[in-house]
This record gives sequence, structure tokens and C-alpha cells, in this order.
Amino acid sequence: MFSKNIGSKLSIDEVSISNGELYTILTNKTAKGGKGSLVAVIKGTKTTDINLVLDKIKEKQRQTVKEVTLDFCPSMETSIQASFPRAEIVADRFHTQQLVSEAVQEQRIKLRWQAIEQENKAVKKARKQKKIYHPKTYENQDTKKQLLARSRYLLFKPSSKWTESQRERANILFKEFPKLKEAYNLSMIFRSFYEHGQTKQEAKNKLDLWYQKVNEKNITSFITIANYIKIHEEKILNYFINRSTNASAESFNAKLKGFRSLVRGVRDKAFFLYRISKIYG
Repeated sequence: MFSKNIGSKLSIDEVSISNGELYTILTNKTAKGGKGSLVAVIKGTKTTDINLVLDKIKEKQRQTVKEVTLDFCPSMETSIQASFPRAEIVADRFHTQQLVSEAVQEQRIKLRWQAIEQENKAVKKARKQKKIYHPKTYENQDTKKQLLARSRYLLFKPSSKWTESQRERANILFKEFPKLKEAYNLSMIFRSFYEHGQTKQEAKNKLDLWYQKVNEKNITSFITIANYIKIHEEKILNYFINRSTNASAESFNAKLKGFRSLVRGVRDKAFFLYRISKIYG
């Protein structure tokens, strides 16, 4: 722990040091991933383990923390609430958007499995009739199964960023699967909530409209994620106070993983953490 590195804006995340063993990393955003960015490295992700370390920081210092960004880990959130009572907790924008994107992908994957099953039945039928099975192809030469498999990445992006071939594939996809188009549109509306919301109240109004559209479309995966977002709404809307994300924590974790690769794995965890503390503490 490096309590001298504590600042008003912190990030917290977990990282695997060796063999899937998780550590909780608390960093100071102001240091921008350089010297003095490391506040604490804590073995494990349990609330009790995290609090045991963070409570060693003087209360006067802990009271100076105004904001902590994190993903949706309940144990970390509970620890932050206990150790930094004056801090606003901000749910990471990119984790939230990822959840909504996964709701779209769930629809795509479900349709792809259906397409595979249809093809299996068609192949079996052709063999019984001693015929060669030729799958139907669309104008871009994709079969239904290929169309759904190859559409994965375009569904993450706004249409303005599609390539020409992605635009052609999307037109076929949405014509063939209109429900998937509805799911994609819902994810893009949610994306615009982050991009165009200026104040917390304005963002709240946009989010309420999104909830309404989700209910109208009645797509199960989106109803589930909309309910989840409602539960965590306050933390999500806190993003619009300073537009802070957990990107600094993700970047710091990437540095640790890169260092781990550079030294070809971690055999001596204590020495590895010692070197990390010397570089970033």
C-alpha cells in the first residue's frame, strides 16, 4: 500500500497476476499510469480483504477522495463505500455499453444456432433422397449461417463506421432478421445516451426514453439488461458529473500483463509485486 499516492479521483479493478489468482488494484488517475499511480495491491477480491488494507489509510486522507470508478463488482463497491464515504461511485461507461452489446450478440447467436439446426436437417433430408445439398446464398455469397457469423463485429459499431462490405451484409441481415435490427437499434440508442447526454438530468431523461423503447420492442435480453441498468442507474449517471471512466485502471492492468509477458510469467509473486511497487509506487 502507498497511501502517499492517494488522490481525489481513483480507479479500482482486478487483475490476474499468476495462474488466475486475482488481485485488487487501486490506482490514482492523476498519475496517468506512471510513477505514483499505484495506491494499493490487495490479494483477493473479497470485501473483507480489501477493507483490511484500505482502512490502514488515515481517515483524513480517505475523506479527500471524491470519486472512484469501477466495474459492477459488488465487493469492490461495498469496500469503496466503507473506506471512502465521501466519494461518488461511477460505473464504468465501457462495461455498461458492453453489457448492452452482449444483449445484441445474444440475439445473433440464438439465430445462428437456429440456422445451423436448419442446415443440419436439410443436409440429412438431402442425404436420404441421395441428393447433394446446396445451401441458399444471398447476393453477397453468404449462407444464412455465414451471414450471422460474419455480422458479429458490425453489430458493435455505428452504421457510420461500417465498411462497404459490412453495409451490404447489414442490409441483408436486417432484411432477413428484422428482430435483430430492432436489437441493434436499441444498442445504438443506448450508445447515444452516453455520447449526447450533457448533464446528469439530461442523461436521465434520455435513459427513461430508452427504457420505454425497450418495453415497446419486448426483446427478452434487453428487458433483462434494462432492469439491471435501473438497479445501478445512480452509479451509471454519475459518469456525467466528470465523464470519468475506468480506462486508467484497464490501462494499468494491461501494463502489468505486458510486464508479466516480458518476464515470461510470474514464478516469484512477491518479487514481481516488489518490482511493480518500485516502478509505479
